[in-house]
Amino acid sequence: MLILTAVLIAVLVGSILQRVSGTGVGLVVAPVLSLLMGPATGVLVTNAATVCSGFMITLAVRRMVEWKHAAVLILSAIPGVVLGALVVRWVPAEWLQIGVGAVVLLALAITKFTHTAGQVNQRKAVIPAGLIGGFFNSTAGVAAPAMVVYSRITNWDQLRFAATMQPVFMSLGALSVGSKLIAGVHFALPVPVFVAFGSLIVTIFVGITVGTWLSRRLDKAAAANLAMGLAAVGGVVVMVRGALGLWLG
Repeated sequence: MLILTAVLIAVLVGSILQRVSGTGVGLVVAPVLSLLMGPATGVLVTNAATVCSGFMITLAVRRMVEWKHAAVLILSAIPGVVLGALVVRWVPAEWLQIGVGAVVLLALAITKFTHTAGQVNQRKAVIPAGLIGGFFNSTAGVAAPAMVVYSRITNWDQLRFAATMQPVFMSLGALSVGSKLIAGVHFALPVPVFVAFGSLIVTIFVGITVGTWLSRRLDKAAAANLAMGLAAVGGVVVMVRGALGLWLG
């Protein structure tokens, strides 16, 4: 029950942040669950939480979702997911995580401290963004930073970005869960499946409710900065996770 409580707290915080800024569940939940439940089970449950949160938030913001935009990102991400899975077979996961984290932080720094934001055409950048996001998701479990950088360099409206990311993250999570189950990834939950699933749904619903209340009180600039901050934290977390793996291994 202690593990379940810690997991639900992480899911609650991640759901609130996801509703406010468009990202949060994966960045907050993955490190906590990986630590408490092991990397295989932790990431698998994180993927399941992303599917649930993405679906529920999509229902709430469906009128603001740019569906064609989301479809292109999802389809573009599939080759990246496959390529990432192939790379993982040959490159140690720890080095991949360090490399991905470093690239994320570099991209965020370039985006933050230069004047390129808003000068890149979406049509030219959408496919590379989906491809890179899928690759990052497959190799390090973090797609959000790539999407945040894409939104910044194309000056994508924050509200529409946050809404459109929900079906994107939901689809990537579903692809991850499905591929792992097909591959026979073994996992063990600390409580019965129906208890874990029910608790997850209730917690995400509460997080979305609180996040909706907060989103009405934050301006676009604050939400965009929050998304950038979470992306930076995600990059650091991935690098630390890889370094710890090398050190402990």
